[in-house]
Formats: sequence, structure tokens, C-alpha cells
Amino acid sequence: MKYQSRKKAFVLLADGTKFYGKSIGIEGSAFGEICFNTGMTGYQEIFTDPSYFGQIMVTTNTHIGNYGFLESDSQWDRISISGLICKDFSFSYSRAAAEMSLFDYLEKHKLVTISDVDTRALVNYIRENGAMNAVISTEVEREDELVKELQNAPSMEGSELASKVSTKEAYTYGDPDASFKIAALDLGIKRNILKHMAARDMYVKVFPHDTSLETMADWNPDGYFISNGPGDPQPLESVQSVAKQIIDSDKPLFGICLGHQIIALANGIPTFKMFNGHRGINHPVKNVLTGKGEITSQNHGFAVEMEAAKNHPDVEITHIHLNDQTLAGMRLNGKNCFSVQYHPEAGPGTNDSVYLFDQFKEILENQ
Repeated sequence: MKYQSRKKAFVLLADGTKFYGKSIGIEGSAFGEICFNTGMTGYQEIFTDPSYFGQIMVTTNTHIGNYGFLESDSQWDRISISGLICKDFSFSYSRAAAEMSLFDYLEKHKLVTISDVDTRALVNYIRENGAMNAVISTEVEREDELVKELQNAPSMEGSELASKVSTKEAYTYGDPDASFKIAALDLGIKRNILKHMAARDMYVKVFPHDTSLETMADWNPDGYFISNGPGDPQPLESVQSVAKQIIDSDKPLFGICLGHQIIALANGIPTFKMFNGHRGINHPVKNVLTGKGEITSQNHGFAVEMEAAKNHPDVEITHIHLNDQTLAGMRLNGKNCFSVQYHPEAGPGTNDSVYLFDQFKEILENQ
């Protein structure tokens, strides 16, 4: 029945370029910055990653939905992307453990999704012309109105989005009797990060994004963590100030993705909007300290300026992205602080970088 009732739909980019497709049965329009993910699996973790808030996702893998939906794989308590574009959408699924079809999950959250799009051509266009705002819609009769709305859509650059996805109230995760207490500043934290910390004898208290250091310090943590999240890091000035205070206190501090960018800004190192971000589960990174390569999971549209980091007297570059030589990791000399631009929690992705959580634990043990 779903196949017979599919309506025409389109993708309209901010520069006026249009691609056509079909609705999967969830009607409406969705706006956001268009991006693509090259992962061949892990669509559920991608769709529920808070770092994707405000973005329309294009999946380069041809088949989406073929293994259904399992709540325990989600990285957040709701869907995070603004809309979904794919080539072939599967209404049926074959995973025995799945609790529902992906269609049922997307319909529950009313996520506008269109398929039968030439995603190869669309991704190639984005690669050549850069990230930009877009609208996907099944309301083909409203195209003129949607063009005007798209022109007024806010740019990702300058957008503070962490407050949209951060917890409103502090909560704890893990064993209260664990050896170490970690205060985590939630800018869009993923569940797999909490799972990895709990598995390493850490009891985590997750605080809202605008929490002061004094409030977190009252809990008497052994270390701090600044999470991943969506949007531009530059408007998060209060978070940068907290990061600077933590660094000055010399308490252990670990940052991932947006947290990595915040730590850079707290040390006067600029960030910039990338022409196209890194999004996938097969990105090659070199650990400069060990000489070893890692296949990593990445999701970011902003990055830390490499030359500024190299020239900073207190910064040591630890990881480099091998595709474009961008900065992928750093640590501060004489401080218990390190950060990476990618996602070592592997949700989804490989396990090549989970050693970073062991590294954090080692710092906690030796402080």
C-alpha cells in the first residue's frame, strides 16, 4: 500500500538547484543545512546523533531501512536530523532483534523523508559546491513559497544549537560506587560515550550546557568531559570560559568533536566552517604520537585551524586527518587536557579509537 500511494517530492538547494524524488509516505517540508554521510551501516545511530541537529541528511548507502530499528542503538531519546534523503527506502526489514521498521520510527517522529533521489549526483554536487541550506518537500504546489522560506533560513555558521539538544536537568549514568566521578558538559552527548566511560569504572554526571564550573565542582568530580554537539562553536562563549577554568585548575579534561573545538577556542585557537564537513565511519586518521593509522567515525562541519594550533606554544598536535591534513586531535603541554575531532565511541563506526577512553582513565589514575 505504501508503494502505491507515494507522492512526488523534491530537494531544493539554496542556490536554486533542484533534484526530484518520491515521498515515502510522510508528507510536509523540512529545512536545514544539507550534508551527506558515507557510512555503509549505522543509519539509526546517525539519525539519532544530536550533532546532526538542524541538518538534512543524504545517505550515500543505497539501501536504508533494511535492518529496521532497535531502541538500544539510539544515541539520543529522539531523532536529530531535520529530514532524510535516500536512494532506496526499505519498508520491510530482516533483523530479528529489530523492534519496528524504520518507516514506523520515522512516521512516529514525523520526519519528512524522500527516496528515489539520484543521491550520487546530489552528493557530487554538494562536494563541488559546498554545504548549503536546502528544503525537501512533498508540497510541490508550494514551491514558490518554499523558495522564499529557504532564502530566510538561518545559516549554520554563527548558529548556537547546543542549547537545543542539551539536557535541561542534570542526571547521572553508571555505577555510583565507581572509582572515578566525571562531570560531563552536555552539548549533545551521545549514549555510547557514556557507555564507554561507565565500562571504565567512571560514574558520570551530565550537566546542562550552560552549567558553571562552580556548580559542577560542587559535585567534587575527578575529571571533566566536554561533549560533541551541533552548530558553530564560536557563539558558545560561556562554555569556552568554563573550559578555560577547568584547564587552569589542571583537572583532567577530555573533549570530543564540538568539545575539541571549544577547548581550542578557550586557548585562543580559531575554528572555521568547512567547505564540506567530515561525515562517515571510514575516515583515516594518523596518530602522530604512535605513527599508527586509525579508521574513525566522524561528524563535523567545523574544524580547528591547523596552523594556529601548530604555532601555539602550549599545544601539541596528536592526530591528523589523512584525507585533507586537517587537525584531528591535540593535547595541552603541562596540562591534563586532550581532545579529538572525531568520535572514538564508535556509535556507529570502528573500534580503532576506543583507546582514548583508556587514556582518559590513565590520566585520572595518575593525577
